[in-house]
Amino acid sequence: MSRTSIISLSSAALLVLAALALAGCGGGGSAARPTTEDGRPATLGVANDNLGKVLVNSQGRTLYLFKKDSGTMSNCTGACATDWPPLRANGKPTVGTGTNASLVGTIMRTDGKPQVTYNNHPVYLFVGDGKAGDTKGQGVSAFGASWFALSPAGNQVSGQPASSGGGYGY
Repeated sequence: MSRTSIISLSSAALLVLAALALAGCGGGGSAARPTTEDGRPATLGVANDNLGKVLVNSQGRTLYLFKKDSGTMSNCTGACATDWPPLRANGKPTVGTGTNASLVGTIMRTDGKPQVTYNNHPVYLFVGDGKAGDTKGQGVSAFGASWFALSPAGNQVSGQPASSGGGYGY
C-alpha cells in the first residue's frame, strides 16, 4: 500500500469518527449529567434544552410537576406512577449547579418510600422521554391534569418544545 493510500484511509477514518462524534451529541439540548460542587453525581440539576433551562435528574432526563398535586402531596399513584415515575432519592437529595438547595425536599408517598420535591412540587419523570433532553411530557394532559417541566426557580415552564416530535398518545 502506498503512502498516499495510507494517508487517504487515515483521513477518511478521521472524518467518519468526527461524524460519529457529532451525531452522538444529538439535538435535544444538554445531556450532561448534573454534579455537585465537589463533582459527585447530583440527584437533580439544570440542563438547557428545547424549553430553555429545566430541572433534570441524575441522568439528565427532564423533571415534571403534576398540576393535580396539592401542596407537597402526590396525587399520582398506580398507573399514573407507572407512566410518570416519581423521582426518588436514597438519603438526602443532592443538587447540581443552577439549582437552589433550599427548594429541595422529600415527601413520603403512600407506598412508604420518599419522593423528591422542588419548590414544594413533587417531581416526576416521564416514560415517553427516552433520553436526556427529551421533553415529550411538556403540556401533556393525563390522569386528570396537565404536566409541565420545572424551571430552576421551581415553577412550571410554559410553552412547547421548539421541535415537537409527536405526542405520547394521551
